[in-house]
Amino acid sequence: MSQLSFNEVSLIYPARGRHCAAQLVLDRINLSVSTGEFVVVIGRSGSGKTSLLNLAAGFQEPSEGKVTLDGKIIEGPGTERAVVFQDDALYPWLDARDNVAFPLKIKGMGERDRRARGDELLELVGLPEAGQRRIWELSGGMRQRVGIARALAAEPRFLLLDEPLGALDALTRSRLQIFLLDVWRKSRSGALLITHSIDEALLLATRIVVLSPNPGRLAADIPSSFAADILAGAPAVEVRASPAFKRMHDGLTGLIQAVSPEEELAA
Repeated sequence: MSQLSFNEVSLIYPARGRHCAAQLVLDRINLSVSTGEFVVVIGRSGSGKTSLLNLAAGFQEPSEGKVTLDGKIIEGPGTERAVVFQDDALYPWLDARDNVAFPLKIKGMGERDRRARGDELLELVGLPEAGQRRIWELSGGMRQRVGIARALAAEPRFLLLDEPLGALDALTRSRLQIFLLDVWRKSRSGALLITHSIDEALLLATRIVVLSPNPGRLAADIPSSFAADILAGAPAVEVRASPAFKRMHDGLTGLIQAVSPEEELAA
């Protein structure tokens, strides 16, 4: 089992001018994500959610503390951590199969093998007939599936997902939430997902991490079992309608909307 860990991590953005102060974005975050977990981070604007994911991806370095993978300090991006963005970020000059197989080309895999692997991954994400289709021929939901397949190509230990469903319409988003949960289970990786949606957090997470804003601090780390219920066969519509789901939804809403002492002083 692998573990991605934040140890007393703080992030400070330097002052942008003489009249601007440095900005504390994250303050002493302690958090671990293991393979086999689906951890969802939620919080209001200003809570540092995307900054947390950027630190895990190696796009940024912490100002204090350390981010580690199996005890080794993360010093930059790596194939063991695959990132999926809200914008699918696919290459329009490649077809779907070659987009999926692109990380394998970088690793030096031969064309025949990487195209075969690309087809396998497209089948995994429910697009077995899309290999030769151009990106502009695909719907938004299909493009996100291709992006997720590409992230899985390098067999990462962790999937880092920055609101990957946020730009989709409500019906497509609902379908892809269950799809994403199933793909995570089959991949046996760990997942760290950023979202603004309480409903999405409850449906997907094995743990829900709540960040309070300005600066981002860990306000709560809550286990959730609704994803396990869905993977066991419970229809998502029945899970959403359950009293337990509604109680937890209300509790999370209150926790996220609660005014912090710092905001009260500033009012």
